[in-house]
Amino acid sequence: MPENVRPAGFVAAVRRRLHPDPTVRRLAGITLVNTLGNGLSLSVAVLFFTRVLGLSAAQLGLGMTAAGLCGVVASVPAGRAADRWGARRVLVALVTVEAFGTAGYALVHSYPAFVALACLVAAVDRGSAAVRNALYAEVLPADRRVAGRAYLRVVTNAGICAGTGLGAIALQVDTRPVYLTAILADAVSFAVVAVMFHRLPAAERPSSAAKPGESAPEGSRPTGRRRNPALRDGAFLAVTALNAVLGLQFAILEVGVPLWIVQQTEAPRITVAGTLIVNTLLVIALQVRATRGTEERSAAARACGRAGLLLAASCLVLALSHGLPAVLAAVVVLGGVALQSLGEVLGQAGGWALSYDLAGERDHGAYQGVYNAGTSAALMAGPALVTTAVIGFGTAGWLALGALLAAAGLGMGPAARWAGRRDPGLQPG
Repeated sequence: MPENVRPAGFVAAVRRRLHPDPTVRRLAGITLVNTLGNGLSLSVAVLFFTRVLGLSAAQLGLGMTAAGLCGVVASVPAGRAADRWGARRVLVALVTVEAFGTAGYALVHSYPAFVALACLVAAVDRGSAAVRNALYAEVLPADRRVAGRAYLRVVTNAGICAGTGLGAIALQVDTRPVYLTAILADAVSFAVVAVMFHRLPAAERPSSAAKPGESAPEGSRPTGRRRNPALRDGAFLAVTALNAVLGLQFAILEVGVPLWIVQQTEAPRITVAGTLIVNTLLVIALQVRATRGTEERSAAARACGRAGLLLAASCLVLALSHGLPAVLAAVVVLGGVALQSLGEVLGQAGGWALSYDLAGERDHGAYQGVYNAGTSAALMAGPALVTTAVIGFGTAGWLALGALLAAAGLGMGPAARWAGRRDPGLQPG
């Protein structure tokens, strides 16, 4: 009897974890495949480029910087393409190109070829991120978009963790064939994702035809022949810039904290792994919950404000770890990362809500393209800014970073109110 009950109970437990919306479940499956490949690739990329392709650290850094610039530039036109030809169709094309581009690393034999390929892969990767966000707006109801994205972010963290575990095996084996296999496996994951997006039911796009005697509404006019509305929306640009500043938190976690632990504290080096575990677990546990109540613009702005204050507190706590005994320093660092993680889930929830709300039901691709360009810029510039502040100025650098993050979060409120004044037709804040 117990043998028969146990599998049924396991299946029921798994089903309870699945999202009730079938569209979100399909998107979650796509996300899981994508992030498994990403986690695997991220784990081995540096060693693949340096040991298999033979690049120096300076060559790799310069190539990645050029690729980052291409990623920032690609987001806006990719978003416009989604408005013109449909997010699903454009996304399938971009992910397919990324599959071939990733596989192409196995054929690279010169530095110029590496830089050109890295720029192509980064451009389609960041472009597909913008289009993917526009697709979520097309296929998910307005009142469930942010919660759906939160669920997908939880899946993202789980997938990257699993992919990183596979990457750790490749790192342990440490041979050229294994590194090539990992890169090609990532390419295959992109190909599978392209097929899965192709099979996703197409969303109904709003008609561009106006009723007799009425002019076409702003959001329903053809987008291919007019200027990008998001680039002329001052309030939205302000939110995008403030969100980009809040995005420095990722460089703090991924670059600033590890360097701080190793160079400026007595904490054991294993604390670096502990910080990533704490962050991942808290994001998985709290990201969906953090979206509750952010449907209203004013609530989303307040969430960003609280996020900025939590991130500032995190910087202060991390600064206090300098000069402490090893065990106490590790505890303080982990406490600072816990505060960062709380700020992260709130900031992401509020930022997503504002990015969709300020666009209304208009030109999702254009707005998400511009918003994603700001995020990409933060991801590109963040490591250099954070390391300069933290390693160059120590405690004073942490305090300056904290003040900057707090100001960015608190600035979301005035930006949201500006949006209400410039467009009273949107939800008031």
